[in-house]
Amino acid sequence: MSPNPKRSSGKGLASAAIAFIASLCVSASTLHSDKPNIIFILTDDLGFNQIGAYGNTPIQTPNIDKLAAEGVLFTHAYSGNTVCSPSRVSLFTGRDGRLMDNNSNTVKLKAYDQTIAHVLKYGGYDTALFGKYSIGPEMGVTDPLAMGFDTWYGMYTILEGHRQYPHFLWRDGVKIRLEENEGGKQGAYAQELFTKEAINYIEQERENPFFVFLSYSSPHAELAAPEKYVSQYDGKFDEKPYLGMSTGKEVEKYGSYYPAPVEKPNATLAGMVAALDDYIGQIMRTLEEKGVAENTIIFFSSDNGPHDEGGASPDYFQASAPYKGMKRDVYDGGIHVPMIVHWPAAIKEARVDDTPWAFADVFPTFADLAGVDINVVPRLKVNGVSISQRLKDDPEEMPERLLYWEFGKQAGDPNSGIIGEVFQAARRGPWKAVRYGLDSPVELYNIIEDPSESKDLAQKHPQIHHEFVELFEKYKD
Repeated sequence: MSPNPKRSSGKGLASAAIAFIASLCVSASTLHSDKPNIIFILTDDLGFNQIGAYGNTPIQTPNIDKLAAEGVLFTHAYSGNTVCSPSRVSLFTGRDGRLMDNNSNTVKLKAYDQTIAHVLKYGGYDTALFGKYSIGPEMGVTDPLAMGFDTWYGMYTILEGHRQYPHFLWRDGVKIRLEENEGGKQGAYAQELFTKEAINYIEQERENPFFVFLSYSSPHAELAAPEKYVSQYDGKFDEKPYLGMSTGKEVEKYGSYYPAPVEKPNATLAGMVAALDDYIGQIMRTLEEKGVAENTIIFFSSDNGPHDEGGASPDYFQASAPYKGMKRDVYDGGIHVPMIVHWPAAIKEARVDDTPWAFADVFPTFADLAGVDINVVPRLKVNGVSISQRLKDDPEEMPERLLYWEFGKQAGDPNSGIIGEVFQAARRGPWKAVRYGLDSPVELYNIIEDPSESKDLAQKHPQIHHEFVELFEKYKD
């Protein structure tokens, strides 16, 4: 997986710069410590209640459930946003909506941004990305190689990530045809390809700890998966065929965007999740066979809540339960995501953890794991907080703090609504506030007692309500 030769000179200079900065960022005591390998597995539009570890779902996910049964099941973890791009930028940069200059689905990384891959390079890690990227629009400037990854394989743009059997993928900036999927064929399933590449990378011999960002583009629409995963759910669900553009006109929501018909959309979506679970099981077995499972920390999550595109029915599967809403909502159903952390070397007693935290906290957490002092990382602006003290058997309590989200709908994205709408949400302790539009009232809920956000307490708790109103007014621009 060597980088594009045309870029090797610039990459060499970047590596030299990273090595110099690393000497400043990493203390002598951590240079030779047994740092964990890190794997962050990110699914696309997977609902909080779509895996067995979180509750009542008919979808079987034994491998993911095993991660939870042996690790920490976080029950109040949040994504960076309610749609893909701002959520991923938040994850990569350690910034929540207050520090983002664009909270719509058009946001991308900038050339001067420091990412989680950069911070791990400072800590001496080998870094790789497999799967969906979608947040770096300029090759050579904001593509994965420019943003701290040594190698990458997968989907570059956001629209590429909407096809399960793509016609091409990318390796280190070079486009690769997938002839198995040309001419209407479906011979190469993207998620399986990403998994194989990740396994191959893990199996390689290396001197440094590794970071793998395994970014699946499923179960996002389009709805499709290998038959062996879908067939196990045949006849188990009520089905309404998704017509797409098969009638010659758009009669389905997002029909022109996802034109292929799907005869059994519920079984297909369940099969997509089952496939992911199987692939994660393959990753786990590889770590065991390689002898590195003990000191490899795995994060498993989703970029936002479940979708209703291409025939998917989050209501049928109660995909967000017990929370209200789904993707594109700032009610908890759109941002409250599964988060499992598995690390046998540090977490020997499985537990459920209700600490609230969000994607912006991943950057400083990774810095802690790598022994990197982010205070001396150049051009860095983060407001996430490390949760590394929760990733062990004797976790330290974290002080109560404020979490904030903002979603700007915009024209130009066929899935993201109309121009000018801005949604805001914030949480402090049990209190959750939302505002759907800058001129709309601020709603207040106790998210612990009322996870469905059905009882607006704005009138009952005016002082708390006023604090959130002031917050939303401060950041509305």
